[in-house]
Amino acid sequence: MEGELNNFLRLSVMAMASLLYCYLIAAKIPKGLLRLLSLIPVITLLSIIPFNLHSFHIGVPTWCYLAWLANFKLLLFAFEQGPLSSPSSLSPWGFLAFLLTAAFPFKIKQNLSKTNSKALPNSISEASNKAVLLALVLHCYSYKQYFHQQVLLTFYFLYSYFSIQLLLAVGAIPGQLILGLELEPQFNAPLLSTSLQDFWGHRWNLRVSDLLRAAVYDPVRHVSTRMIGPRWASLPAVFVTFFISGLVHELLYHYITRASPTWEVTLFFVLQGMWVDMEIVLKKKMVATNRFRLHRAVSGPLALAYIAVTAAWLSYTQILRHGIDEKITREFNLFVDFLEGTHSILRRNLVLH
Repeated sequence: MEGELNNFLRLSVMAMASLLYCYLIAAKIPKGLLRLLSLIPVITLLSIIPFNLHSFHIGVPTWCYLAWLANFKLLLFAFEQGPLSSPSSLSPWGFLAFLLTAAFPFKIKQNLSKTNSKALPNSISEASNKAVLLALVLHCYSYKQYFHQQVLLTFYFLYSYFSIQLLLAVGAIPGQLILGLELEPQFNAPLLSTSLQDFWGHRWNLRVSDLLRAAVYDPVRHVSTRMIGPRWASLPAVFVTFFISGLVHELLYHYITRASPTWEVTLFFVLQGMWVDMEIVLKKKMVATNRFRLHRAVSGPLALAYIAVTAAWLSYTQILRHGIDEKITREFNLFVDFLEGTHSILRRNLVLH
């Protein structure tokens, strides 16, 4: 564990130095190809250095923050787009705001109103609540020998649901505590989704959706509009966006398992893109003309069931096959033992004094 923490500290210093270069030097280069070329070494470095981390609960968040989200922000920054190119949001705080915005998954509200004293604890309590729920799921999973395989898949679904929310909630805390700003929500009640399009586009993991929309969807839709017209331009844009998301998730799974890609998780997102496109076609052909409309009480559960079934088939089984679930529970148990040992030492010192 000590070696892992030392690697994390070295990685953090390298990431901060790289982003300082982006802020002081790359930002002065004219937007476009020249700035992109100046950012390629940083993007490459941020993609590689997380591989020096091997623990799940330190390595995976670091990969997501740097190799995925920060790199997408830098790609947009090369063309003076995205959150790093918003001077009204960043200028009052300089490099600190640039660093936090690049390295953490939050979005500053455009009105820039200061958060009140009651708002700050709420963001921390949200992360705390997700951590408690996650700990409960992991505790139940430690008794997996008593559960059927389908129940274990349910536990892993819950783990994924709560861990992603915790990951983004924790990532938003630095921006709110240090900058003292109002932030956009990370999720919008995904379990209340009325369709696949509603789930992926408006409710689930909104910060990633923002980046994919700006970096992939909008450019592809712009080109498609010229080629096939505005009515159906969203179809190739949606499919390409899900395909790119699948490739990024494939890289994430490669990082987690350190095994050759199986392309299962890419297929998962390709299927999501295909069905979202089908929804768009059906809505334009049937719902818009009032010929047919499913009630949200039916369409919502159907959409969530489709996501759960395809995820169990193409995503969770891959994690179980590589024993990542055992690695997760083992790290959790080590963390619990560490907390219990620390508590015992502190209590013993208090008694002695």
